[in-house]
Amino acid sequence: MTTAVGRVGADGMAATPARRVGRLHREGLAAYLFLSPALLFFCVFLILPFIFAIVLAFSDWGGFDLSTLKWAGFSNFGDVLSFDGTFVKPILVNTLLFAFGSVFLATFGSVLVAYCIDRLSFQGFWRVLYFLPVVATVVAIGNVWKMMYQPAGLINAVLNKLGVNSVGFLSDSSYALPSVTVVHAWASIGGAVLILTAGLKAIPEMYYEAAEVDGANSWHMFWSITLPLLRPALLFVLITQFIGGLQSFALIIVMTGDGGPVNATNVAAFEMYQRAFKFGAWGTASAMAMVLFVIILAITLLQLWIARRRGEETS
Repeated sequence: MTTAVGRVGADGMAATPARRVGRLHREGLAAYLFLSPALLFFCVFLILPFIFAIVLAFSDWGGFDLSTLKWAGFSNFGDVLSFDGTFVKPILVNTLLFAFGSVFLATFGSVLVAYCIDRLSFQGFWRVLYFLPVVATVVAIGNVWKMMYQPAGLINAVLNKLGVNSVGFLSDSSYALPSVTVVHAWASIGGAVLILTAGLKAIPEMYYEAAEVDGANSWHMFWSITLPLLRPALLFVLITQFIGGLQSFALIIVMTGDGGPVNATNVAAFEMYQRAFKFGAWGTASAMAMVLFVIILAITLLQLWIARRRGEETS
């Protein structure tokens, strides 16, 4: 009797891991089943187009019949990276200036706005107010600012009242790119403000109370407490803002039409759009996309590396 009971207990203990593995297997299948719509969408609209773009970057194709697809090797990359062409200078230079300028303005402005909102009453109202440009369409934002930038627009009217001559914000090649950069930064502040205000709310108040007891002023608390503890949210904002700046071209189309004057506002994404859909040079456009992808990846990895190094130094 005792031997039979011991055998049943041993069999039950031996069967338990097998049942556990079977249950985990069924749970895994159920998880993949629920994820299958998202995975299918990801493969159809992201993975397959990315692979096709890589193929096109090494091919010569007019964009209509796949039977005309011809292998071109690295010739597209040679044309794109040639210093005699227009992609490296001024298009790539304009892209980097536009991205870095918008990132600096948007990040600085969002930190300032989020810090002020965190110390105001009716914080929900102010967050919604600053988030409204994110909800608005690029066409609406571009057209409103385009009217404000006109020689008879609001901004020049204010400058004339102050005794300053009218400025050709969108017609002068010296002012066109900075003018569009300011608009892009203004339109992207709202999303960054929401992220940074959430990061500010996560900072414990006891740090500020201890610093106040030690006699620290507002600037010392901001520089020594707020910014270090806000680093994860700030890093996310920097990366997303920079990627958005490098990929932006809709605002360029709305405000300048053709990247003018004299290619002053022509950026990489807009040039890719023109090469593919206007001139039918899909191979060259895909090569530009690959070059831009490598630049975005390199800068993102550099930002992550710098943030990790600073985190190790301060820890």
